[in-house]
Amino acid sequence: MAHNRLYAAAAAGMLFALASCSKTNTAPEISGIADAVVQAGTEWNAMEGVAASDKEDGEITSRISIESTPPLAFRNGKAVPQNAGNYELVYAVTDADGNTAEAYATLTVSKKTADAVVYRTFDFSTAQADDSCWKAQIADAKLASGSLQQGAYVFDIQNPGNGDGDIQLVRKGFPLKAADYKVRIWAKSTKETYAHIIARDEKASGWATFGGAFNVKIGTSVAPLELNFTGARNGRAELMLNLGKIVPNPENPADTTPQDFRVTIDKIELYEISGEERRKPLFKNTFEANAEGTVQVSAGDGSDAHVTAGSRSAAVQISRYPTDGGVWSIKADALLPGVQIESGKKYYYSVKLGAEKAQGGECLVESRSQFDACRVNFAGINLKAGEASVLSGTFTADKDVADPAIRLQIGNPSDGVSANTITITEVEFGLLEGDKEVVKTINAFSPFGRTTRNAEKEGLAWETFNGTDEDNERGVGTIWTENGSLFYRIDQGGVTDWHNKLIYGYGKNPLTLEADSYYTVEITAKADKNVSCGFFLNPLGGWDPRIAERIDFTTTEQTFSFDTKDTFVTDMDFEMLFQFGSEQTANLGEVTVEITGLKIYQKKVL
Repeated sequence: MAHNRLYAAAAAGMLFALASCSKTNTAPEISGIADAVVQAGTEWNAMEGVAASDKEDGEITSRISIESTPPLAFRNGKAVPQNAGNYELVYAVTDADGNTAEAYATLTVSKKTADAVVYRTFDFSTAQADDSCWKAQIADAKLASGSLQQGAYVFDIQNPGNGDGDIQLVRKGFPLKAADYKVRIWAKSTKETYAHIIARDEKASGWATFGGAFNVKIGTSVAPLELNFTGARNGRAELMLNLGKIVPNPENPADTTPQDFRVTIDKIELYEISGEERRKPLFKNTFEANAEGTVQVSAGDGSDAHVTAGSRSAAVQISRYPTDGGVWSIKADALLPGVQIESGKKYYYSVKLGAEKAQGGECLVESRSQFDACRVNFAGINLKAGEASVLSGTFTADKDVADPAIRLQIGNPSDGVSANTITITEVEFGLLEGDKEVVKTINAFSPFGRTTRNAEKEGLAWETFNGTDEDNERGVGTIWTENGSLFYRIDQGGVTDWHNKLIYGYGKNPLTLEADSYYTVEITAKADKNVSCGFFLNPLGGWDPRIAERIDFTTTEQTFSFDTKDTFVTDMDFEMLFQFGSEQTANLGEVTVEITGLKIYQKKVL
């Protein structure tokens, strides 16, 4: 018996040794696969740059087979597609041991076209800046200068003079009614300084004001300076920003306006607020009872997230962000049971929440089932790590929504973040009743856009859209032309892409592209810091981009070229969008992009 046990042990050892020395045949690899675009009737080599290799068999490129859906006839790896459309390709190779590898690509076949011709060359040499009715007034020309420069109103101040009124930016004849007014001046200074903001009553027999904001600090980063006052029926105000010498505390004369500094004013926002408004709550959830199911989460594009209801809160736990996709990949819906939104009515919402780690995204009010096809509100999210926040907003519905939700789209992580928890502690939604009306006017100092007096001029279709234009927390920028280039300066980056947006083709000046043609957009540009954006060629009236690409600008001038993949049945109006906002952009500080050339080429279908 002992002999048998020794024999069995020896046999087991031999089997272990044999297993340890055996080799596992590895699968082959295919390299060089890429999507391609060719014109119908043109021979295409599907094997160009493609190779296959195997650890045991070596180079096996000749064994590669290609299958196409719809079918294409390949001979020696080449085919001549005759019909326009997309062809899904499967490359396969099998080694001598029977292991198979596959790789995939898309061949886009365009219609037969004529040679490309220049359809549009953009000229950046003719635009003139707009003062938007604001004028610089300097008591002594030697003290300072105020002028339109680089899309802003700029004051270069060597000496602030003897009083606050020695250096001013003034708008005369501002019409008033019996309403409340707010003036927000977005400004920065190369040195910290002070300003007075005054609304002088122009109709008064002596010096009288409707109100003033005094000793307002201007910092080195762009921020709003604010004045609130109440107007009078048939009134008229002279609005003044005084930048001359200010001593807030006479007992501390050293704390005063500096010398040799520059103040830059990007825009001035004017609000007229009349009437009254009352809130009528329609739904409120403080998560005290029956919290289960009141917040629902969906995760796509490789992400993973779920929601747990706890004591007085619902926690959205993100264990994995998307490997591909965008801000829309993770959706957390705060449900509004029993609520139906009616077109033409005004609503408010408020969501109290916090984030374990910093999180950007979008806050929407839209149909749970129809998504952006039935959306009535769009706003940005910027949550700071470990801090409580309130997302709130008001909107007038432009459509009926039978199944509304407050939807948080939070698919993009902050730098270095791989998991996160968003905790919601209160949700409120309701009607706004009454006759309150807020009219906001933006005085910008660029040569373009809807916010200037040049807005109706033919061809002046460039503009920047800022998150703060719609009272979001972040997003300020301006545009100008100089030496044949278009400049876009981001003074304050937003964390959502549409908070820093450069647009061509807004409103009454669209980019019209002709039917039965393909187009190529060629952009030559650089930036003073490395910065990225999304570039979109989008038809007006909806969201269906015909070009959607990423651009990585660097300090070295580059040329980027993007093609449309389909033709249009009729002539169509488009907008070109450069969307910069992101956490990375926000962390850059001030950054300027220079577009030195922009052309559109057309290839007509034969």
